[in-house]
Amino acid sequence: MPTYVFTTARALTEAEQERLVASVTAIHQVEATAPRYFVQVIFHKVEAGAIYIGGQKAPADHVWVRADIRSGRTREQKAKILTRIMRETGEILGVSEESVWVYISDIPAEAVAEFGAILPQPGEEERWLQSLPADLKQKLRAY
Repeated sequence: MPTYVFTTARALTEAEQERLVASVTAIHQVEATAPRYFVQVIFHKVEAGAIYIGGQKAPADHVWVRADIRSGRTREQKAKILTRIMRETGEILGVSEESVWVYISDIPAEAVAEFGAILPQPGEEERWLQSLPADLKQKLRAY
């Protein structure tokens, strides 16, 4: 469920994308205490000059990260997610933390269906996993 969408005006290299995927997957697993198999990452490149801040074209090095996560995380967990994404994305892409804007949107677990089932509440992932078909369970454990 957690879906992290990176929007940039510059093309990211495959290596940068892979490092960002590894980073946010680890961040979400550790800070939100969620299984890795839930984490999705999408990259969206827009044309230069297609994004504005305060009525002016945004700098070319600006990065927006939209994080849709299941509701139920504490303020402290979200702060750690936000802080780590700003820092690690800045390091990976060679931009300042001020150029990385991150937005977390809480979505109730009961409003999301993935893998053919409605998602569990945070903390109930193992019980949910056990309710899935054996082949899907095996596939998800491989992540």
